[in-house]
Amino acid sequence: MKKLMKRLKYHGLFIKLFLLTFVIIISVSVVITMTTLRLSERLFIDTFSITNAKVLDQIKDNFETYNYAIIKSTNHFQQNGTMRTMLSGEYANVDLMNAYYHLNTQMDLVKSNFDRYHTGILVTGVNGITFASDRSYWPLSDEEWLKHDITQNTLAEPKKLHYQMYETANDEPIIVASRALMERISSDIYGTVYYAVKEADFRQFYLNFTSPGNDVYVVDRHGRVVSSNQPEYIGQINTAFLDAAAETEASARGYANMELMEKEYTVLAEYLPFFDMYLVNTINRDVVSAAVIDKKSIALFSIGTVILAMMIVFFITRKLTNSLSSLVKQIGNVAKHDFDQYVAVTGAYETQQIGIAFNTMLDELHEYVEQVMLSQKKQRNAELAALQQQINPHFLYNTLTSIKFMVQQGSKNDAAETINSLISLLQNTIGNGNEIVTVEQELENVKNYVLINQKRYGDRIKVNYFVAPDCIPYQVPKLILQPFVENAFFHAFNQKAGGSIYIMVWREGEQLICEVVDNGDGIAEANGAKVAIFPKTKRKSQHFSGIGIRNVHERIQLIYGEMYGVEITSNNGEGTKVRITLPLNR
Repeated sequence: MKKLMKRLKYHGLFIKLFLLTFVIIISVSVVITMTTLRLSERLFIDTFSITNAKVLDQIKDNFETYNYAIIKSTNHFQQNGTMRTMLSGEYANVDLMNAYYHLNTQMDLVKSNFDRYHTGILVTGVNGITFASDRSYWPLSDEEWLKHDITQNTLAEPKKLHYQMYETANDEPIIVASRALMERISSDIYGTVYYAVKEADFRQFYLNFTSPGNDVYVVDRHGRVVSSNQPEYIGQINTAFLDAAAETEASARGYANMELMEKEYTVLAEYLPFFDMYLVNTINRDVVSAAVIDKKSIALFSIGTVILAMMIVFFITRKLTNSLSSLVKQIGNVAKHDFDQYVAVTGAYETQQIGIAFNTMLDELHEYVEQVMLSQKKQRNAELAALQQQINPHFLYNTLTSIKFMVQQGSKNDAAETINSLISLLQNTIGNGNEIVTVEQELENVKNYVLINQKRYGDRIKVNYFVAPDCIPYQVPKLILQPFVENAFFHAFNQKAGGSIYIMVWREGEQLICEVVDNGDGIAEANGAKVAIFPKTKRKSQHFSGIGIRNVHERIQLIYGEMYGVEITSNNGEGTKVRITLPLNR
């Protein structure tokens, strides 16, 4: 296993190029295949939808033809004076038989309008006379029928031709068209006419236009499925069909793609004003597309193309990277010989040029490294020396102004105390050239800085010190606490009226831990996570010295190594915690 890993190590470029090409080829193949399938599916669905729109027009024509037959028959009953007399007059037994005879004659005349349709007709009069062309459509008694919701809805709107559905005792759905018969002048209702068609017969108007995945639903305004080639949905209320019809009407394309009944459908819809219902056509995209688009064959073809392309790429890439892999192996072995062993200049022109350049680089490498290291060391020492001497003049101006104000106000003790703290602070910063101080000296420096700020700005910000006695003699880099205390003073309590800063020092194993914690505003972006130590900002955040947060972290890592340094965490509205990790050093 180790031998294999070592061998692969010197063929990294080949492996990366091959894998990159592999990913690109796979990605391109998948994108092209998916795009082809999607475009094919979309083109087919668009074409299928246009065809189905014409089919819906034909279904609508069939419904209109049937509706016209009902209107024609209703007008015949409405305009027939004999019919009105028979349904509103009073009859003796002999006359009643004569009335039924005439009703049968009129019914025979009307039934000619329904030669192509299996339709039962029922006429009822206000005088109690009822006559049906076929009693199998009217299983209820005359009294029950007159109290039925269909009759009540018809009488509630007598001028409207109603289309409604009811189910018989054996759960057979029947669609009924009904209208009240009324005198033209007085508008008095003298009877009602009903036309019944079984849903199975009503379905024949559109059944020839359906196919697997291509279904038709006739839905009333309440979302109830009145008729469908999917019998399990008949009689159910599903408002999703109404939503689909509304979205289809709002679509400029004339159809809408949506999720319906937990599947993806293309939906077309037409409002049937004579039925006061919606004709909804749903196209199951997966079922219909699968019948036309052979996704399996396309996928197999794509996979075969990818395999062939990868074989070609493998052999070409392997051949091109052999010489470069050999050069990489030689370069990798150079470090074992202290950069004294030259690499062989062989292979392609580009590889040879790399070998020549590498050998030339070896001649000057030692000299360059020594010069760079010496230059960086001098530059870093100069930067640290300069930073230690920087004092923000505004801090001095403001502090001296505050002392002047204290003297004018007669607060000589406060002024003297502030002057002593300023002198001590300047001595520790400028006068003391040592980079390393004790914890005691660093705390004294912080206390002087805090006293000056509290004299200037008041004591709305309290500072508390919790220092383990055994940590006092340990040595730390100078000015590692002051920048964070300063930052808390001027940035942590902008929203809160006041608060506290806690300075804690203790020993934890072989490490010295220093923390500066405040209960101020916190950092909104942090939200409990670590904060970047080197924020990119142009804001001058240090009011006293030029040694800021960035420099503290860099100084610690420069002196002690990368395992030590500064870590900042914060919670918005709760405060910020700065944790400084140092090695124990007496």
